[in-house]
Amino acid sequence: MHPILFKIGPLNIYSYGVMVALGFGVMTAFIYFRAPKFNLDRDSIIDFSIIVLISGVIGARLLYVLLNFGYFLANPLEVFNFSRGGLAWYGGFVMALLASVWYVNKKKLDFWASSDFIAPYIALAQGFGRIGCFLNGCCYGIEAPAGFPLGLALPHDALRHPAQLYSASLLFAIFVILRVWQDKKRFDGEIFLGYCILYSIKRFSVEFLRGDNPRILLGLTLSQVISVFLLAVALLLFISRYRRWKKKISTGSK
Repeated sequence: MHPILFKIGPLNIYSYGVMVALGFGVMTAFIYFRAPKFNLDRDSIIDFSIIVLISGVIGARLLYVLLNFGYFLANPLEVFNFSRGGLAWYGGFVMALLASVWYVNKKKLDFWASSDFIAPYIALAQGFGRIGCFLNGCCYGIEAPAGFPLGLALPHDALRHPAQLYSASLLFAIFVILRVWQDKKRFDGEIFLGYCILYSIKRFSVEFLRGDNPRILLGLTLSQVISVFLLAVALLLFISRYRRWKKKISTGSK
């Protein structure tokens, strides 16, 4: 693990923050250069992405603090210390979704079309963030069997599954799938809902190999319970919008 990438005098440069910033930078570059091809205003969609990032980080931190309330109650200043990670993605998802709805209504943008455009790049940025988790040593995996080829022997710890790298690899795969799908989409909301479906499946699966989250219900973690709920809602919305699109096609309406 390399939680501190390097030092500049007394200043520590943390790997987690660098990878999150790198992910957002790459995401922003893709969005900026590809927006005109989707008939989207660059400035508006960049602002939309920034709103998603800031609100997402705030929501993710709030949920993480709530889940670890006892620790932060005893150490209140640690709420503002992001150097060790500490973001709960589903909190960020909810907050970013609410902020996105507010922003697109204010700017009179199409929520589904805008979300379809940025969804692949959200997965891409998340992939960089998970690499940051790996370097930071958070979001670690369960113990791996002796001789497991992908196991990581951490200092003063057992051989563990690199759950962060599993997650990062799957997020990069989701990015590729959504990016290819994006050029073939049939109805607004298809790509964003596809992201929700793929992410919830990914998160539910990888959680079985996470060693840092407690089981709260039927042997499942809180993230797995939320994943099941998100998957169900996304599938219902996907089917509903697909049927509406099919009906328009069959009747020839626009």
